[in-house]
Amino acid sequence: MTAAHKKPNTCLERTDRSAVAVEVAGLSKSFGPQQVLNDISLSVKPGEIFTIMGPSGSGKSVLLRHIAGLESADAGSVSINGQDPREPETRDRFAVAFVFQAGALFNSLSVYDNLALYPLEHRICTKRQIRERVMRALQILSIENAAHKLPSELSGGMRKRVSIARALVMEPQLFLYDEPTSELDPIMGATIAEIIATVREQFAVTSIVVSHDRDLALTISDRVAILKAGRLLAIDVPSGIRASADRQIQDFLNPQIDLRNPRFKQLESSYD
Repeated sequence: MTAAHKKPNTCLERTDRSAVAVEVAGLSKSFGPQQVLNDISLSVKPGEIFTIMGPSGSGKSVLLRHIAGLESADAGSVSINGQDPREPETRDRFAVAFVFQAGALFNSLSVYDNLALYPLEHRICTKRQIRERVMRALQILSIENAAHKLPSELSGGMRKRVSIARALVMEPQLFLYDEPTSELDPIMGATIAEIIATVREQFAVTSIVVSHDRDLALTISDRVAILKAGRLLAIDVPSGIRASADRQIQDFLNPQIDLRNPRFKQLESSYD
């Protein structure tokens, strides 16, 4: 029986669930003539914060979509606790939350209604239980005063927090974040990084983060993966990534501005 056909019953509490492991094995994906992912293999441990970094166009978000079960690979596989994330049985068994880069909030609905929409539509809990979940998620992120506002009335940072709160309502075992600090000022970016770390500590979820944010990646992550042009350059703890002797990694982490030989004029640029 799928979630859409279940009758409302007692909601599962976080103590009834555990963080999951994610395995990516030999994953390759092309769109037409463009190969976006080339033989990617990595393992994410239960409860980790695992951050995927790399230049624009390196395949980070496409990899995240495969982990979410939103894409089909040309070769290789993805599994969540050994199960294919594209299969309905996997979605029924494991709670996976995707925090989209742009938030993907419904502008015509209030913040409260955005958070309550999925569990109401899928009859996951009773209305009273859904209200408890929604208000608890808003309180955890200190945005309960925004419950009756529309997304258009919120700042960019507040919208990011609402999108994370919406995912929290599902009490996920796996959190997938796509560029959670994009378009935010440094202070709000640091706030979102703190939220990601706090959510992991309070709920023992596995978190996979796609980000260009060097401070986020090297501060809150247990391990960091670096992609470039669809290939995996390295996986290491933050201190190992910082100390890497790989010129491509150092150029990404610590780019130097060269007015005499600017990157955009280089025919064989390493950036897409």
